[in-house]
Amino acid sequence: MTAGSRGDVAPYTGLGAGLVRAGHEVTLAAHAVFEPLVAGSGVRFHPLPVDPRAELHSERGRRLHDARTGAGKLVRLVSMAREAADDLTAALVEASREADVLLVGGALGPLGYAIAEGLSVPAVGLHLQPLHPTGEFPAPILGTRPLGTLGNRLSGRAVTTSVELVFAGSVRTLRRRHGLTAAGRKRGTRAARPVLHGYSELVVPRPRDWPAGLDVAGYWWPHETGRTLPRELEDFLAAGPAPVFVGLGSATVPDPERVSREVVGALRAAGLRGVVQQGWAGLAADGEDILTIGEVPHALLFPRTAAVVHHAGAGTTGAVLRAGVPTVPVPVQFDAAFWASRLTALGTSPGAVPLRRLTAGTLGAALRRATEDDTHRVRARELAARLAAEDGVAPVLATLDRLAR
Repeated sequence: MTAGSRGDVAPYTGLGAGLVRAGHEVTLAAHAVFEPLVAGSGVRFHPLPVDPRAELHSERGRRLHDARTGAGKLVRLVSMAREAADDLTAALVEASREADVLLVGGALGPLGYAIAEGLSVPAVGLHLQPLHPTGEFPAPILGTRPLGTLGNRLSGRAVTTSVELVFAGSVRTLRRRHGLTAAGRKRGTRAARPVLHGYSELVVPRPRDWPAGLDVAGYWWPHETGRTLPRELEDFLAAGPAPVFVGLGSATVPDPERVSREVVGALRAAGLRGVVQQGWAGLAADGEDILTIGEVPHALLFPRTAAVVHHAGAGTTGAVLRAGVPTVPVPVQFDAAFWASRLTALGTSPGAVPLRRLTAGTLGAALRRATEDDTHRVRARELAARLAAEDGVAPVLATLDRLAR
């Protein structure tokens, strides 16, 4: 079970497909708009209400951009999510009643675990970000400014408390509305509930102060088997040098026309061809040197680019690292600044260009550094080769085997 944007869903399609190949029966419970992502994977789909794209484009969704800090955005996000929690709960209970194990995406943690307790089935946490508090870095959703060991840990606790608040009302009504009794746990206790993280330790090393039971499994690559690139895109790729991909994925922006103009100016100032993905931001550009596209498989396109400009979501960050190409992250909100800082620290990026500072000049200069300095491409290729040797599905299978025994 998972909720959120495309990046909060796509990794679980690949994990689910891997579990199906190993003999498990898997159902993915996610927003109905994402059902096409499981096509051909062998994974069943249970639709959840709420259209996250519509929510982000709503008046309250647009207000997320008014907040200047991670904490401010978190407060607004919690308010949005609480309004959808009850609608999600009924669908999640329905999806879970025949399950032997619940695999709970990080954003749904408190609610998923309460449902598991009410149904008396085990649950496994599957996180795409390091959500558990640590003294080594602040909570990713709150930014990257170091707060000291204690401050970092307190920021993590603030985020986990906020997630609990989102679903507090829904958890309390599980018995009254759905006939489930959730025993609940004291805050901070973990019992026998394992949590696995769907990214590589090569990208974010496991914090040394995390308790046992919190493990880093490796990336869960989205299911994209059998898919192809559109003919128009294939023709564009063949017509000249490798282009730069520019896309902000599921992120929205206050002024897509301005951002599009700056992107075009940056590409042309750097002398680079471009493939611009519309995404949820609604970016658009035209010309012989630039092609605007819709959704395409990242695994097929990214390796054929000169560099990737992206919003630094967890899923797209993994896709860029897998492709082995230089990158220029444009953090928009939530945990994006965290992943952007990791890309810079790993040497695959010359540095981030935050959305509020994005101009043709700043982005063009970053693209020149990314494409002309071979150290970024060499480092990206080296890291991609190491990631290719990892198997993020295997630790999840091992955990399920232990639960079965």
